[in-house]
Amino acid sequence: MVSDNNSSKKVCVIGAGPAGLVAARELRKEGHNVVVIEKSHDVGGQWLYDPKVEEESPLGKDSFLKVHSSIYASLRLTSPREIMGFTDFPFVVKKGRDMRRFPGHKELLLYLQDFCERFGLREMIRFDTRVESVEMLDYPVLDKDLRWVVKSKAEKAVEEVYDAVVVATGHYSHPRLPRIKGMDAWRRKQMHSHIYRVPEPFKNEVVVVVGNSLSGQDISMELVSIAKEIHLSARSLNISQGLSKVISKYDNLHLHPQIESLHEDGKVLFTDGSWIIADTIIYCTGYSYSFPFLDTKGIVVVDDDRVGPLYEHTFPPSLAPSLSFIGIPRKIIGFPFFESQAKWIAQVLSGKRMLPSWDDMMQSIKEFYHSRDVAGIPKHNTHDVANFEYCDKYADYIGFPHLEEWRKELCLSALRNSEINLETYRDSFEEDQEMLQVAHNSPHFTQLGHEDFTS
Repeated sequence: MVSDNNSSKKVCVIGAGPAGLVAARELRKEGHNVVVIEKSHDVGGQWLYDPKVEEESPLGKDSFLKVHSSIYASLRLTSPREIMGFTDFPFVVKKGRDMRRFPGHKELLLYLQDFCERFGLREMIRFDTRVESVEMLDYPVLDKDLRWVVKSKAEKAVEEVYDAVVVATGHYSHPRLPRIKGMDAWRRKQMHSHIYRVPEPFKNEVVVVVGNSLSGQDISMELVSIAKEIHLSARSLNISQGLSKVISKYDNLHLHPQIESLHEDGKVLFTDGSWIIADTIIYCTGYSYSFPFLDTKGIVVVDDDRVGPLYEHTFPPSLAPSLSFIGIPRKIIGFPFFESQAKWIAQVLSGKRMLPSWDDMMQSIKEFYHSRDVAGIPKHNTHDVANFEYCDKYADYIGFPHLEEWRKELCLSALRNSEINLETYRDSFEEDQEMLQVAHNSPHFTQLGHEDFTS
């Protein structure tokens, strides 16, 4: 629903990663007064590599983590660069930089810094500032003029009132850990991949990697030439052809089922009865949503990684539009989706667009939860979208362009290739050549003019 009303709001965006940066841009474009609060010294969020992990709890059990980024030194993108850019700022190859289609993490940070410079976003950001708390100003009065008290701390504590808060803190920082019998009694080294950075500390060790997610596979392959043995524990032994090829190739890489129990003498017992004595366990078991600064009096809760209730993963009906979230969905082409979320939030806050009624939003959420239950999707996967049609439907709320066919196809091609050629898919992609041509000739890339393509 579109309206002619237009009002400017004072908005606090929490986080200057990809979601927070595009939120700031769209909010300002819509006439809002924007402050971005970022606890690190620069933009990038997850993509701002942080090698200093010594002070972080190895299993990341603290509510407020000292380290935000979970990326390791050798990490390369799992998606090709062409599909990742914001709609009006393609992620182009630049001379003198990492020109690979699947570049290292630093190249994506440079892209975000370029985005920041191109649109003059730095002036809105307060760096080295931690958000301590976000609370409703006049609770229990919840009306359309609901405002928020944000307490933040740099050198000194600051308390400010905002008309709206946009939470853009990401979801790859707070470790999600399995529950394993004997985990608390196991005296050797245990850590979550959140603080894994380089392989050298594991030289000649027997390492158990729990979880065969992308990071679990990546870290196992990196450790192969350093560690004595790597034992990969997977929920299912029905693994991809690509991982199977890697395990066949390396004598010191072994596949196991899940862990049954851990023992004080270093023994790791698997559910099939086999066991080993290990030096280190690395949990590559994913991440949980965590908003330790946010106090909604129980209106928005995180229940087994379901953040809710949220209308379209974005607006909590009882607190909308003054509170919103960007970047909750997983298994999507992130940056364009964040952009569509940012535009919708900005336009709802200005009054240009209207949300459905509270009843309609709650009914929509109820139906969504029911559909996930019927499909047998566990609650902790509530926000795993993995559906291009959903992204296009979302875009229709604000007249945002649908994902281009080449973007969808190159995304699926990378997924297919990684399933078959886990070690080489980032550097060998013959089947993409035709679609790459289509991409590079599309308006997304030609909008900048050819001189910017490899500038």
